[in-house]
Order: sequence, then C-alpha cells, then structure tokens
Amino acid sequence: VVTKQTTSLTSNVSPSDMFDMEEATKDFEYQFPQFAKWGWGPSVQAEKWNGRHAMFGWLFICATAYCKGHGLIPNADQLLDFKEWGTLATISGKNTITNERAIILIANVHFFALSLLATICPLPFGDPLLIDPASPQYERLKEENENPYGYLPALKFGVTEEAEILNGRLAMLGIACLIFATAWEQKDMIDIVNEWVGGAYY
Repeated sequence: VVTKQTTSLTSNVSPSDMFDMEEATKDFEYQFPQFAKWGWGPSVQAEKWNGRHAMFGWLFICATAYCKGHGLIPNADQLLDFKEWGTLATISGKNTITNERAIILIANVHFFALSLLATICPLPFGDPLLIDPASPQYERLKEENENPYGYLPALKFGVTEEAEILNGRLAMLGIACLIFATAWEQKDMIDIVNEWVGGAYY
C-alpha cells in the first residue's frame, strides 16, 4: 500500500512543482535584497545576460573553427618560445602553448575587456548588465524581473524578448553539452564542434 501511494504521489508531481521560478526569485529577494535590486540571482535579467554570453560564445567557437579550417591562424602548430614569452606561455613545467592557443587566448581577453567596459559604461540604447536603481530603465527592468517567462516562453519570431530568452537557453544548454562532451571524449571543443557539423569547418 505504501509503495502504491508513493508511486501515485510521484507521478502527480510536475516540473513546476519541483522548482518554481517565481518562488525562487522571491526567496532570493528576501534573503539577499542588496543583490536582488541589481538583478542578481534567479532573475530574468541574469538569464538574459547569461544567454547572451552563451550565444556570443558559440559565435566565437564557430569563428575560431572557421579560422582554423581555412588557415587564417598563422603558424598554428608552432610552440611559443619560452625565452620570448616566459611563464605566460607555459602550460605545465617547460611545455609551452601553441601559437593558435595564444591567439585564441588573447582574443578572449580582448572580448572580456570589451564586456567589462560595456558593464561599467553601458550604451544608452542597450540593456545594462546590472539593474542600476539610478538608471531611467530601472522600472522597466524591474517589471520584467517580476514576470519570468516560465519553462517555455511564447514562440514569437523576430527581435523579441521571448526569442532572445529561448535562443539564450538553447545556447547555454549547448555549451553545457559541449563541455560534457569535451570532458568525456578528451578532445578539443573546436574538434567536437567540427564533428557535430559533419566536418564542415575542416
């Protein structure tokens, strides 16, 4: 009898009962009000920007694979000279990274700097990374955070908030799958992406 009751209770539990986004947001606002007012935590603002970074990550990964496949990275397999670069070029011990990895690393640092500058000095026509209470967009962004999109946003094509949220979620899921595949197969991310697209890059 106990087993039947347990099975019945389990089968009636929906995903929304196991995790309620609205309740999680309210709980975070209650526990961490100073962080919540800036849009941190389980909020629409945080999800939107995490999705944007994931989408840009895919753009960068695909662009890197294209450059590798078309020989746009000069001397890709050449190891950096330890005497010229010092410990910045080392992986472990005396082994140095290749010219390809160094160029990708510098490009990532460059884009990280741009992202940091965009956070400190956001453009007036774009959404700020953090919800600044002094910003003229504060009330609009707060209203968005109070109305999460749920598990599956409405399917609205074009340049819409729903499309951005859905694309961001797919990009984040794809990045998670790529990281898992990299750890499982012990291959470079770019090589795995190239396999996923049937060797279209190289």
